[in-house]
Amino acid sequence: MNQTELAKYKAVLEKKRDELAHGLRNREDIAIEKTPDALDEVQLAGERELAIRNLDRESNLLRNVRSALARIADGSYGVCMHCEEDIKPKRMDAVPWTKYCIRCQEAADRHEFSPEPGDSLDELLPNAA
Repeated sequence: MNQTELAKYKAVLEKKRDELAHGLRNREDIAIEKTPDALDEVQLAGERELAIRNLDRESNLLRNVRSALARIADGSYGVCMHCEEDIKPKRMDAVPWTKYCIRCQEAADRHEFSPEPGDSLDELLPNAA
């Protein structure tokens, strides 16, 4: 990977990191509110659970983005952490914080090896936008 591509991915990752860090500061959606109506309490509990799941997903994504930035700094960015092959540019464009090539990610999704927590493709792709 050349310096121009590396700088492009670093800019994308830094922007995503800043966006996620700003969003994680907003935790008022998880506040516990009491209402006299039991149905309202159930609805609020459901909304709180959804907010907690979103915070958890975004927190995992932020961890992956920071890890990718650290790999840029140490020179290992763009190399699969499982098979040590170069990750294809199309995959890097789609999921710039990925740790694995598509083959190893599919193997991890099938539980053929133990990926690190927060590494499943199901967790990464919805956040790629």
